[in-house]
Amino acid sequence: MPFNETLAGRIRAALAADGVEAREQKMFGGLSFMVGDTYACGIVKADLVLRIGKEAAEIALTRPGARPMDFTGRPMPGWVFVGATALDDDAALAEWVRMGVSYGASQRPSRKARKASQIAAVHPRKSPARRDRA
Repeated sequence: MPFNETLAGRIRAALAADGVEAREQKMFGGLSFMVGDTYACGIVKADLVLRIGKEAAEIALTRPGARPMDFTGRPMPGWVFVGATALDDDAALAEWVRMGVSYGASQRPSRKARKASQIAAVHPRKSPARRDRA
């Protein structure tokens, strides 16, 4: 099932309202928003996906609509799914997105992501998989 394009547009608007530039990337069978080469948030089907760290995830899981991210059948610590019912209000969506952006900004991008980003700046039309072979 493809990701929810309406939710993607709302996330783009929330990021733009905060002055955040994000790069979009297909990930987890959906769409991810990368800020500064780190994961900020994404969409899988109709759910918002956030990587917010273990402590923030424990707090977030007490909120309505949030549940552990169990994409692989096993919960991923520090990651949460937020259901569509908790995202009806644009202010609520923006608050969730800010959590992901804030946590992502505190993380160092992986070595692979930094390299792919550097290559993309030089060769914007080549995909990362092909760049490594070239």
